Amino acid sequence: MYLQRRNRILRSNPAIRSLVAETILTPNDFIAPLFIVEGENQREEISSMSNYFRMSIDMTVKEVKELWSMGIKCILLFVKSKDELKDNKGTEALNPDGLMQRSIRAIKDACPEMVIMTDVALDPFSSYGHDGIVENGEIVNDATVEVLAKMSVSHAQAGADFVAPSDMMDGRIGAIRKALEENNFTKTGIMAYSAKYASCFYGPFRDALDSAPGFGDKKTYQMDYSNRIEAVKEAVMDVEEGADIVMVKPALSYMDVIREVKDAVDVPVSCYNISGEYAMIKAAAKMGWIDENKAILETLTSMKRAGADLIATYFAKDAVRLING
Repeated sequence: MYLQRRNRILRSNPAIRSLVAETILTPNDFIAPLFIVEGENQREEISSMSNYFRMSIDMTVKEVKELWSMGIKCILLFVKSKDELKDNKGTEALNPDGLMQRSIRAIKDACPEMVIMTDVALDPFSSYGHDGIVENGEIVNDATVEVLAKMSVSHAQAGADFVAPSDMMDGRIGAIRKALEENNFTKTGIMAYSAKYASCFYGPFRDALDSAPGFGDKKTYQMDYSNRIEAVKEAVMDVEEGADIVMVKPALSYMDVIREVKDAVDVPVSCYNISGEYAMIKAAAKMGWIDENKAILETLTSMKRAGADLIATYFAKDAVRLING
């Protein structure tokens, strides 16, 4: 049999396959999310996220040093606020000595070169568990944006390299950029959660921070998962308002959106390999239905192949270990 082209030649063995691989994962691709709680020497496994932990600041600092030693250069911080500190205006989010602010300072002191991104949203601080201020059963936009801008400045004052607004309020990127500029934080970046969908896959994350909405859902501000063009519009608007990086969240069910956004903007695109996606792989592996290590590398590679320049993932450490083999 004569064939002019035999495509299988380039798949013949591992060495050849590695030579012609189009998408290569490296530690530089990953953002490691970290959950922080009050106290000392605290390391609590999250029940719905096997082998992932909430940690006190001292334990978080140790974790950050380990991440840096592995080649992971970026972290994304979330804090679990005490119930007694929660209110409808997210007052604790602006506390200069709050858990987030103290965490940023401690990490910068211990590992100054680590890139620190911080979650900017009210749900961890809200008595209602929503990402914004509630008035007459409605999550109000403009009053929330004012608080988010102040929150971003507070994080910048503590030493954050990037603020990461995850709230999906209209106009918040422009307001945050203006607030940072007016307070002379001209080197603080914004990673906008530009296309954050109202997804069923957030459950374990809300368990991690005890931030489930106290009433209703988040569909009046998070995006309808039926929509694709809307995601591009949101990302383009965020870039116009001053975002340095835009994000698509979740990742696994939204590969088409990652590619659409990547093709539409001229800034780096990130995606969030979220808690439910992590939990599914962990659960299936525990049952013996899939090979966990192979699933980690395949899913993360597919996200990068779709167009993600950065991937926030709870598998960051596992992936680096597998990459370095």
